[in-house]
Amino acid sequence: MLTLTSVWTTILLAAAVALGPLATDMYLPALPQIGRDFGSGTDQVQLTLSLYMAGFAVAQLICGPLADRFGRKPIMIGGFILFAIASAGCALATNIETLILCRVLQALGGSAGPVLGRAAIRDIYTPREAAKILAILASIMALAPAIAPTIGGVLVASLGWSAIFLALGAYAMVMAVVVAFGIPEPMRPEYRQPLRLCSLLRNYRSIGTDISFLGYTLTNALIFSGLFAFLSGSSFVLIDFLGVAPEHFGLFFACMVVGYVTGNLTAIRLGSKLLPDQILVRGLIIAVAGGGLMAALALGGVYNVWAVILPQTLFMVGTGMVLPQTMAGALANFPRMAGSASALFGFGQMAVAAVAGILVGHLHDGTSVVMAVIIATCACAALASYLLLVQRHPAPGFEPQSASAQ
Repeated sequence: MLTLTSVWTTILLAAAVALGPLATDMYLPALPQIGRDFGSGTDQVQLTLSLYMAGFAVAQLICGPLADRFGRKPIMIGGFILFAIASAGCALATNIETLILCRVLQALGGSAGPVLGRAAIRDIYTPREAAKILAILASIMALAPAIAPTIGGVLVASLGWSAIFLALGAYAMVMAVVVAFGIPEPMRPEYRQPLRLCSLLRNYRSIGTDISFLGYTLTNALIFSGLFAFLSGSSFVLIDFLGVAPEHFGLFFACMVVGYVTGNLTAIRLGSKLLPDQILVRGLIIAVAGGGLMAALALGGVYNVWAVILPQTLFMVGTGMVLPQTMAGALANFPRMAGSASALFGFGQMAVAAVAGILVGHLHDGTSVVMAVIIATCACAALASYLLLVQRHPAPGFEPQSASAQ
């Protein structure tokens, strides 16, 4: 079994956390085909994404306290097994309602990976170290969305969309075995919390009323919502509107992932020179520039693939810089309740993202305008959240330069 600070432990945690992105990105090229097979509209098909995210959000509120009581490993393993069973149900679905139900069950199991992966990093490292490790972990995880749409497109073209869910189920079972036998339990025994309703409510109240936590969580949720708006609308915009072949969708999607990895690597490089706050504000400005450019092009009637992909790539550079800093900042004040803090953080992130996804589905007008405007709005709102909350109430060690110099 690996040591907790081993680079291989970080890689395995990244692989476990990657189940969440895989469950959305791999089947993006299949969304138009699923709609045609089931005779469903864009808004119904998009619910398989948004309700997955909503279920993912709620399930984290359960996973976090359970992990604070019983440890990270058993909850993560159980989640992977449930995800695998639900994936088989998705593959066998014969109508859109059954698929949506099985996607919600997938979310209940899949939530264990991301929420407990974040908690494990907080268990192992200090807050400042965690920001750097989370950036490294995000860079490794980016391999999943980089290759997932391409694999999904090939599976759709050759075996049909149900093969995507069979592949996801097999991946979940492999990760259950890897976590069981490859990673030590990262949680200290003395940090275990009682599993009583009054204790859970007290913990969540303590976390949810922390202004610093709220600021980092809201900033993260809004910038992540811009990413999810792209995930929700990109297949309909690129495949249905702009005529990209499903098997080529992943190649354009990879450009976005390159932007995200560039942002992660930039955050890692700047981590030794700048404070997390300085990296965070730079990332937000870049994200606003990318989102604003895409919206301006769409509103100006510039409709082509690169008018979508290049601005989104720039947005993702900023996102790659923002997400690790906000994750580490949100968990900084709660070393004894890292599971519950990570759960509430994830709930806020996914709940806000689900709203953005539903808006994209219901307002979609057959062009790229709705998706682009929502991405730009999310980026601007994230910057406003930073200025109003994070900058005024930073986490310890995350203070702006002017404050830290005093």
